[in-house]
Amino acid sequence: MDIRRRSEELECRILSPRACLSSASRGRRLKEKECSVRTAFQRDRDRIIHSKSYRRLKHKTQAFIIPEGDHYRTRLTHTMEVAQIARTVARALQLNEDLTEAVALAHDLGHTPFGHAGEEALDSVFKPGFKHNEQSLRVVDYLENGRGLNLTWEVRDGILRHTGPEIPATLEGQIVRVADRVAYINHDIDDAIRGGIITVEQIPAECLSVLGREHRERINTMVLDLIRANQEGTREIKMSPPIQSATARLRDFMFQNVYKSPQSRHDANKACHVMQNLYKYFNEHVDLLPPEYRQRIGTEGAERIVCDYIAGMTDNFAIRVYQRCFLPLPRMHRVPTDICWSGFVEKKDNG
Repeated sequence: MDIRRRSEELECRILSPRACLSSASRGRRLKEKECSVRTAFQRDRDRIIHSKSYRRLKHKTQAFIIPEGDHYRTRLTHTMEVAQIARTVARALQLNEDLTEAVALAHDLGHTPFGHAGEEALDSVFKPGFKHNEQSLRVVDYLENGRGLNLTWEVRDGILRHTGPEIPATLEGQIVRVADRVAYINHDIDDAIRGGIITVEQIPAECLSVLGREHRERINTMVLDLIRANQEGTREIKMSPPIQSATARLRDFMFQNVYKSPQSRHDANKACHVMQNLYKYFNEHVDLLPPEYRQRIGTEGAERIVCDYIAGMTDNFAIRVYQRCFLPLPRMHRVPTDICWSGFVEKKDNG
């Protein structure tokens, strides 16, 4: 008996009847030989962790654009917190932790530089519209390694539906959808207090009385509530009404006082300017795109490919490219005219 089959049999014995079993996956877009050691969802998780798109998350904005300080969250640390919260809930409910973790680790792979400000910027200029969950699916289906990661249907479904009106088909995907909100509300409060944008005293007292005053208390309250509220027979992962109400009130507070604060909007407007001008510039100069992007223009069109290229950038890389495109540079830093400018880009950290 190989190790994978032993793991699959163990899942059948210990997981809830509501769990999505690895052996029952609807499969991959392209058929592959099964691994002798890892289940299908373990294999997906490993492919995500080893991807360049995942590594680039460490240099992408979570909530605060290029903050000064080492302890603010990035898109990568957000992803790790979502995975931790989601796995805790999945284990307690006897659901599939490997599927849950894979969805959590991949859910934001398509996020732009500068967080939601970058997403709004691309959505305003890219005619079909831009949503980071759809771009995350595009990353794992087509863009990573030039051919995608060929993930299972269940992981892809969880990625696409972790936000928006549609609910993931699996309970594991639904856990990630809720864990994403639990993570970002709480760690963005923590970062906003650290940055002096808000104080604990400004947070609605009714929220603190229900959820807790300290960061860890609020997360603990929400996680325990998710476990208690979804023990028996539920087909949709939800918080209990009192906790859901307090969480929604806290989210509204964050939008009013943090995400849409004058300071945040000032930085977001600058980020939008960078993104929109890069989009326009590369649509007018497609010959400056890296070769792996240029070769796909004939089949998918310049606007789609430019959108992919810019969305994949890190914050600092986007700023460096913007400087090269639009700002005069000291002579000693100029790229020699006999060197292909796109070749210079390829050596940077955008992949």
